[in-house]
Amino acid sequence: MTVPLSILDLATIGKGQTAAESLAGSVAMAQSAERLGYRRIWYAEHHNMSAIASSATSVLIAHIAAHTETIRLGAGGVMLPNHSPLTIAEQFGTLETLHPGRIDLGVGRAPGSDQNTMRALRRDPMSSDSFPQDVLELQGYLTGPTRIPGVEAVPGKGTNVPLYILGSSLFGARLAAQLGLPYAFASHFAPNALQDAVSLYRREFKPSAQLDAPHVIAGVNVIAADSAAEAQAIFQDTKRARISLFFGNGRVFSDDEADMILDSPQGQHTAQMMRYSAVGTPDAVIEYLDEFTAHADADELIVAHQSTGTGARLRSVELLARAAGLVRA
Repeated sequence: MTVPLSILDLATIGKGQTAAESLAGSVAMAQSAERLGYRRIWYAEHHNMSAIASSATSVLIAHIAAHTETIRLGAGGVMLPNHSPLTIAEQFGTLETLHPGRIDLGVGRAPGSDQNTMRALRRDPMSSDSFPQDVLELQGYLTGPTRIPGVEAVPGKGTNVPLYILGSSLFGARLAAQLGLPYAFASHFAPNALQDAVSLYRREFKPSAQLDAPHVIAGVNVIAADSAAEAQAIFQDTKRARISLFFGNGRVFSDDEADMILDSPQGQHTAQMMRYSAVGTPDAVIEYLDEFTAHADADELIVAHQSTGTGARLRSVELLARAAGLVRA
């Protein structure tokens, strides 16, 4: 690999698994990733999703940080319109104070939920319109000076937690370029605008106190297994689980039911969300990731190791690290 590898841990709750078991798996993944030489692990804010356990992102980061020593940890990302910038600055300022030099803060403007959940979060439907101003307010709390006279984040002020703009459209790319911040594109589930967004970001980037040159992180799904057949079987199970997540309304479909939906136009659209997926033996995965890096014009890849089971995810984490030459121990 010619670029660093990081991990997006979706804290997946597999079939027959509890949230506690999922979070224990996240600890094991972080410890393995640290030992194997991955650059960072991020956790995404999702709400009201029965198969994802990372809703309280900052709490999960704190737990993982307490069980690791060196790997960078962060949000990939916090959906900023769901929160006040001051609250997020205090949370991540606290994390950085407790674990100096290890915390990232990626922010996005999507709700990370459906309309009913958005209302349950007490979120204003128009709050995403102020996302650029909220990012600047958040940045002020973390770096100084504050943009709200007389209001400081404690802890937070002076911690300089690095900000990352997350996106899947040209909007986030343009904002990241204007603010001189690194840009992470969610191509692991929203692939369509990848190349256009990265091109715009690189073209319009303006250096800042945080970053003097563009830095692109591209998301990609990975399933590395000991055989191609095993990897493809895991990939099919992952797509079935996604069908239940998006169409089941709390119900888990049988394999036959999920396969029928996958064959429908709606199911095909859902499957296409995972267009950028490296699936196979370690050598095949590395070959795909090298090609994807060039395709995405990426400076770093953040990989979502996809599987419905913790054991297969941990195996994928290890196989990729060894094939990529990351392994430290």
